[in-house]
Amino acid sequence: MANTTFERIDKDNVVLLIVDHQIGLFQLVRDFQPDEFRNNIFAHAAIGKVFNLPTILTTSSETGPNGPLPKEIVDMYPDAPYIKRLGEVNAWDNADFRKAVKATGKKQVIMGGIVTDACTAFLALSLIQEGYTVFANAEASGAMSKQIASDANDRMRAAGVHVLSNFAVVCDLMRDWRNTPGSVELLPYFDKYMASYGYLARGHAAAIDRGEILPGESE
Repeated sequence: MANTTFERIDKDNVVLLIVDHQIGLFQLVRDFQPDEFRNNIFAHAAIGKVFNLPTILTTSSETGPNGPLPKEIVDMYPDAPYIKRLGEVNAWDNADFRKAVKATGKKQVIMGGIVTDACTAFLALSLIQEGYTVFANAEASGAMSKQIASDANDRMRAAGVHVLSNFAVVCDLMRDWRNTPGSVELLPYFDKYMASYGYLARGHAAAIDRGEILPGESE
């Protein structure tokens, strides 16, 4: 029987991992449009800033065709651990990366990576074996096809990894719009990275500020 326990993301007990969001590997992603996926990885990275989470960056063989992390992400975290793996595909195989994760003292992990079936899945499965609770941001992980992404997500779910949307991750961290971080911090975040919710809020504000109900519009 499947484990149906609802484990919440605890902002005081979670670390954010930015895994191999490299500009070379970015070009392998085919399950998202490029502009959409670029937005997704920036949104994933910004979660750590909004919720003040310990954040770890890592790359694999970045001096080769995989390339470096985008400058925007590196600039976002000038003081965060940045583990430049020389060859290991699974970040957990790198001793410096394992040390950095363990040093946070956190028992939950939010992560996303390129590519989903290797960089995300291998690390997520390793973390599960080590006793961590893992929340994989499906929108911040990219694969070479939708089928590959689906199979990788199924594999992770079967092992106990929680595969979530970026919106679900952020909402579970926030939990209540009245919290801090809450609407004050998250509405600007959504306006920048989730246009549909950002414009929902803009439309509501405009209606309150200078709107009027047209004939036939009222519920």
